[in-house]
Amino acid sequence: MPKRSSSVAGREFGAGVRAIIARTGLTHRQLAERLGWQEAKLSDMTLGKGGVTAIEVQILLAYCQATVEEREYLLALFQESGKAWLQMPEDGLPDQVRTLINQERDTEEIIDWSMILVPGLLQTPEYGYVVTEHAPSVEAENVPKVAAARAARADILEPGRKFTFFVHEQALWLQVGGLEVWREQLAHLLRMSVRKYISFRIIPRSAGMHAGTAGDFRMMKFPKYPPVVYVESVNYCLFFDDPDTIKIHEDILTALAAIALSEEESRAVIDDILEGL
Repeated sequence: MPKRSSSVAGREFGAGVRAIIARTGLTHRQLAERLGWQEAKLSDMTLGKGGVTAIEVQILLAYCQATVEEREYLLALFQESGKAWLQMPEDGLPDQVRTLINQERDTEEIIDWSMILVPGLLQTPEYGYVVTEHAPSVEAENVPKVAAARAARADILEPGRKFTFFVHEQALWLQVGGLEVWREQLAHLLRMSVRKYISFRIIPRSAGMHAGTAGDFRMMKFPKYPPVVYVESVNYCLFFDDPDTIKIHEDILTALAAIALSEEESRAVIDDILEGL
């Protein structure tokens, strides 16, 4: 594989290789010497930048005693070269895939667009529990565990990153759970919206048809890598990092910003809904 800019699949591949190398107790220099490679070659591989062949990947994994499952998974990632990376998790939980959690951890900025529900990172545990209960891919006995895992992802909402949430007004009017769950969710949005590193802006119902009606998505930006667009459905998720797709979604976000209410106006809408409950 020729060298290339790091992609989502490439970074996932590199992380998997690094984990397997770490189990050997060898440094990258020591392993490169034993394989007869330049250390830079191994470095490119572990950063997901290619520069190696499939045979060389197999040699490294065999030397490091990777399991059959690890070899199959990493070789499949190595061959991944499309504009989109589709994942269909066996447990049917797109927002719990390791790739998404790793990408979120590495971001410096997240821009989220949501039409129907409050964005996952802003959901209260109670609201998220009700959403999880109604997810067709989650078995009833797994609801508490899945809901808790989803709630834990909100830990990334902290200073040092920037978060922008564009949310359609209809999402705030959708009653999820009982009245108290609904009230607390709206109050939580007010509390979160005043944090300096969070921008919460509502697309009013009066805006009518707009560019965002194509569907929800999240754009994640990184210090060293190109942006990634993440889209999920009931039992699958997609990661895009090709320039054309990124540009289309950047244009959608620009269009949303042009029609969205200001942060102060958005808080006023939430206040008005709360007063009517």
